[in-house]
Amino acid sequence: MNTMNETATSHALLRRELGDVLREYRQRQGRTLREVSSEARVSLGYLSEVERGQKEASSELLDSIALALNVPLSHVLRLVADRMDAVEGRIPPAVRRAQAIQNVHIPDALPDELVAAELAAMRG
Repeated sequence: MNTMNETATSHALLRRELGDVLREYRQRQGRTLREVSSEARVSLGYLSEVERGQKEASSELLDSIALALNVPLSHVLRLVADRMDAVEGRIPPAVRRAQAIQNVHIPDALPDELVAAELAAMRG
């Protein structure tokens, strides 16, 4: 029987994937937590907790952070959804559409080895 903690660790969690994506955008821009938190008008500590997946951010707060990072919130959410698909072994819709243009059959699930390799690559 699975406990709540076992189930949570075997699936992608929205708050963790969202935090990872926000942190990656910020780091790619070479910006500090302090800079982004100031521009987004959120406390540095709270933004840090959001990035570490410890807090569930409201849609208003996410919009403010995305604006501070100069990235559309829809892009952040799309990337989060694609990452969750990868963690859960599904092919993201964008990949499926790109492959459909080339008339290539795509299975409904990726082999575990490929998912593990992709996750390792995403984490650096």
